[in-house]
Amino acid sequence: MPWSCRGKVQLGGLLLSLLGWLCSCVTTVLPQWKTLNLELNEMETWIMGLWEACINQEEVATVCKTFESFLSLPQELQVARILMVASHGLGLLGFLLSGFGSECFQSHRIRWVSKRRLCLLGGTLEVSASATTLFPVSWVAHATVRDFWDDTVPEIVPRWEFGDALFLGWAAGIFLALGGLLLIFSICLEKEEAPSPWMADPTVPRSCAPVEESDSSFHLTPRPGNLVI
Repeated sequence: MPWSCRGKVQLGGLLLSLLGWLCSCVTTVLPQWKTLNLELNEMETWIMGLWEACINQEEVATVCKTFESFLSLPQELQVARILMVASHGLGLLGFLLSGFGSECFQSHRIRWVSKRRLCLLGGTLEVSASATTLFPVSWVAHATVRDFWDDTVPEIVPRWEFGDALFLGWAAGIFLALGGLLLIFSICLEKEEAPSPWMADPTVPRSCAPVEESDSSFHLTPRPGNLVI
């Protein structure tokens, strides 16, 4: 059976949400949040992430060292760790709830009204995951720009610059936001087909049923007493 417009919008929201969640996980793991190139040694590049700092030496090797203390990190990296991990949980939970509430998932035990609520809750969680991804990435970028143009630091001192992980993090936040908004928008679309009997509300009056299901209504008219058979 072909999918309705609601089902197509939900599928697009689920795919964007999944893509954004995967990009967010990769962003958290990558060490390229900040990069630093030394003018005295152009063959050596420093990179810093949320969990470790690395030295990339061309034609030699890449040496990484994990941060030993959480409190020794700059404030923006501390907050970024917490929010990025929270984003992963929100994104995964929102994806699962939206999947159960979409038309792709058919279950006799989930009513149609409950599926709408699950889809709405899942979309809201995806938007929240987008916020908890964009905020730390943007804060680290702001701190990098602030330190780069700090006049109190001598010009001879190398400055940190944007790493590739920041751009991937921005893309992840946009994907999560678009996916969540599509899931929320899908519940506003009118359903093209009538809900299944197991999804219908039992409190709906019998008069609202289709004509072919209410044949007994034709026998409600009393038969005249003077009718001769």
